[in-house]
Amino acid sequence: MSTTINEQASWARRAGALLIDWFASTLVVIVFIGPGDYYSAGGGPALWTSIVFVLESTIFTTVAGGSFGKLATRLRVVRVDGGGWSGGGVDPIRSFARSVLIMLVIPPLVFRPDGRGLHDLAVGTATVPLSALR
Repeated sequence: MSTTINEQASWARRAGALLIDWFASTLVVIVFIGPGDYYSAGGGPALWTSIVFVLESTIFTTVAGGSFGKLATRLRVVRVDGGGWSGGGVDPIRSFARSVLIMLVIPPLVFRPDGRGLHDLAVGTATVPLSALR
């Protein structure tokens, strides 16, 4: 059975969700390695922030339907085909693949007229406002 998604999330809300996610991931890394080490020279903290972002986004999308930032901005990630894992959510493999594609930056910037980026097209998902699911 196919689900028609009539309303896509706005780019402003998506960007806001991404900023919240990145800020939260950065704070987690700072808490664990300390501010002094975070702001020192080197790419280690940026790598750890990316890893935390991918893990956070994958886990939250699988369990709650969206990353921390998406939940805060009242967005959800849904399967377009209407299928899903545990009652319609996005399964862990799709969530992980989607998170990694977002980290590559280009896939979210290349999108169809309906607003779905390459990361969503690759895993069969869409980002929608919570109100569209009611």
